[in-house]
Amino acid sequence: MVSSFNLQESHRKVLFCLLAAVCLLPGITSPLALILGFILANLGWLPAEWEIGKFTKKLLALSIVGLGFGIPLQQAISISTHNLPLILGSIIFTIAFGTLLTKLLHLEQRTGHLIACGTAICGGSAIAAVAPAINAKSEQTAIALACVFILNSIALFIFPVIGHLLALSQHEFGVWSAIAIHDTSSVVGAASAYGEEALKTATTIKLARALWIIPVAALSAMAFGGKGKLVIPSFIIYYCLAIAITSLLPQGQALYQLLFAAGKKSLVVCLFLIGCGITLKKLRTHGRGPLLMATILWVAIGSGSLLSVLLLE
Repeated sequence: MVSSFNLQESHRKVLFCLLAAVCLLPGITSPLALILGFILANLGWLPAEWEIGKFTKKLLALSIVGLGFGIPLQQAISISTHNLPLILGSIIFTIAFGTLLTKLLHLEQRTGHLIACGTAICGGSAIAAVAPAINAKSEQTAIALACVFILNSIALFIFPVIGHLLALSQHEFGVWSAIAIHDTSSVVGAASAYGEEALKTATTIKLARALWIIPVAALSAMAFGGKGKLVIPSFIIYYCLAIAITSLLPQGQALYQLLFAAGKKSLVVCLFLIGCGITLKKLRTHGRGPLLMATILWVAIGSGSLLSVLLLE
């Protein structure tokens, strides 16, 4: 998609800010916000002087911490421990199957491992943590991120539809989306479209799943020579702290609900920003092999986790 006319930089900044503000309105859903960002990016109307990617990471981290203020500590512990076998089993299966697919499809080993880790844990955050641990090149990281973002975008639209078609309960959908969707932003977007209970369940399980970034990154560093750098996402720690605060200081419930609501709305803006990073040019550049692997892996974990939820919940 190519714009029929160019906008001046100042006009691009104004348009970008207006659309970001529009995403805060009640009627704007996460999928719609993603589409708005995608259109803006493909028209070539993004502000050239602004580093939108860095801002997206910071806003996403703050949004997730905000969600922590809406989840009671006992509920978080109960949901996490009850679903621990599914969380751990899905991570082991995804990385093992991803390793096999990397060999079968003759993909570059580090690229395949990043895609597997991103699918297994929490998408872009896992890739960002594992990439320096295995000394991945920037191109390898970019390919893995592109594959994850494409499938995240699709999941945001189709998961709520499938959930309603199968008449999944709020809890069942929350568990399934947390296991089968890559990035936390898309998990929250899909779950919030399904309902409040689904949102809380999905967020809790997804962040419990994200804690496995630490051991997976450490083991990855060892598997690839042990010379990489281990990076631990700080938002996980602050998210856990937010949950603890709501339990230790219950008198602040009014404030906590405001922070939780702010976290939900800012995540819609995050989806707009993520859409700004997806262009047709990028999708064509990275080739079919990595995306094929990512799709097979995603379908496998998506269908497998759905079956587990239907049988076990």
